[in-house]
Amino acid sequence: MTNTAAPFAAPSRRQFLGATGTAFAALLASGCTAGPAARNAVSGGEAFAGYGPLVSDPAGLLDLPAGFSYRIISKLGDRMADGLTVPDRADGMGCFDLGNGKLALVRNHELMPDNDPGGDIPMGYDRIEGKVMPGGTTTIVLDAKTLEIEQEYRSLAGTVRNCAGGVTPWGSWLTCEEAVFGVTEKNQKDHGWVFEVPANAGTLVNPEPLKAMGRFNHEAACVDPETGIVYMTEDRQDSLLYRFIPNVRGKLEQGGKLQALALTNNITDSRNWSGETVSTGDMHEVRWIDLDNVEAPEDDLRKRGASQGGLLFARGEGIHMGEGELYFACTNGGAAKLGQIFKLVPGRGKRADGLALFFESTSPDQFNYGDNLTVQGNGHLIVCEDQYTDVVNNHLRGITPDGQAYPLALLRVQSEPAGACFSPDGKVLFVNSYSPTATLAITGPWFG
Repeated sequence: MTNTAAPFAAPSRRQFLGATGTAFAALLASGCTAGPAARNAVSGGEAFAGYGPLVSDPAGLLDLPAGFSYRIISKLGDRMADGLTVPDRADGMGCFDLGNGKLALVRNHELMPDNDPGGDIPMGYDRIEGKVMPGGTTTIVLDAKTLEIEQEYRSLAGTVRNCAGGVTPWGSWLTCEEAVFGVTEKNQKDHGWVFEVPANAGTLVNPEPLKAMGRFNHEAACVDPETGIVYMTEDRQDSLLYRFIPNVRGKLEQGGKLQALALTNNITDSRNWSGETVSTGDMHEVRWIDLDNVEAPEDDLRKRGASQGGLLFARGEGIHMGEGELYFACTNGGAAKLGQIFKLVPGRGKRADGLALFFESTSPDQFNYGDNLTVQGNGHLIVCEDQYTDVVNNHLRGITPDGQAYPLALLRVQSEPAGACFSPDGKVLFVNSYSPTATLAITGPWFG
C-alpha cells in the first residue's frame, strides 16, 4: 500500500481514468458476470502451469481463465443494515465460518481523515474536528451456499489507513493501521496500532488498540494456530518482520512480548538491492530480538531493531499462514525491485525457525509489486499486484509450491486487487477492487 508523509494528506494513489470510472460504475449496477464454459486446468501428470490464458471480460472489470466466473456481492455506496453506506478503498479482508451455513467477510477500508466515511458514524477510536475518523472495517454476513448478503454493517471506526491484517484461529480479524502519528490540534489519540474485530460482532465494536503489539507502520498479520504467536509485517523501505508472543494464547489484550527477526549468520539486509545477500531457496536460521519501549513515541521501533541486527526487508506487505509455514510479500524487494516473497518456517520450540527467499521476480510478467496474499489449500499462493505507474495492469498472480508464477486474473480498471481470501471450503476466492470499492466472489475449477 502507499506510504504517506503527512498524517492528514490523502494517499498519493495513481490517477484514475475518468472513462474507466464511468464504465465501472455502470458495471457495478449490473451485479455479476460469467465466464465461458468450464474446462480442465490440469491433464495427466503434467506440472501445473496455470489455468490457461485469460479471457477478456465483456463487462470490462476482471479477466479470468475459461471456466471461471465472478459476481459482485458488495460495492461502494450500497446501503448497509446500520444505515451507513459502503465506504471506499476496500483493502485487506478475511473470511470466517460463523456456523449454521453463514460466512463473514471482515473488510478493511484504507481511509484517511478527509475521506468519505459513508455516513455519520456514531462511535470510534478517534475523532478529527469532532467527527469519527473514517478508517476501519465493514463486515458482510453471507449465506454460504448462495453468497447472498444477510447483513452488512460497520464493525470498526475511528482509525486511519486500515491497510491489511489477518484472521485469528479464535474467530477475529486483526486490522492494522498503516500510519504513525500522534495527537494534534485536530485529533485526540495516537495512531499506528493493531485492533481486533470479532467476526460475529454484529455491530460497531468498542475499539481498543493492542499497544503491546507495537506502534509502527503496520501492514498485515497472521497467527500460527499451534502456538498463538502473531507475525506482523511493516510497510517501510527499511522494514522489519515482527512477532508477538502473547502472555495468554488468544487474549492479545493481556499483553506479551514483541520481537524482531534476525539471522544467526549476521546477514542484515534481505532486499538484494546492492548485490545478492540472500539467494532463492536457501534456508537461514533465525533468531529473535527482544524489543522494548514498543509504543515507540518516536516511530523508531524498526531503527532500534535494526541496530541490534534485525533483518531489513523492502516494504513488508501481505502475510498468510499455510501448512506449518507462513509467506509474506515485500513489494519492491529484489535486484529488479519488482518484489519478493519470503517463507518462514516456525520451529515451534522444537528447533530454530528458518527463513528462505521463496520467490524473487525478475520480470513484470512474473510478478510486479506484490501486496496482499493468501495461501490456497493446495499450497499455491495467490498474490495481489499493486503497481505504481500512471496506467496499471494489476493481476492476481498464482505461484506454485515450486515457485512457478502464472496469471490468475487481470483487473481491468485502474485500481488494485486486494484482500484475497478463500472461503473455508476453498471453493470461492473473495477479492476486493480497491477503488471504487467492489467485493467480488470468484468461482471456478480450482486445482487441488
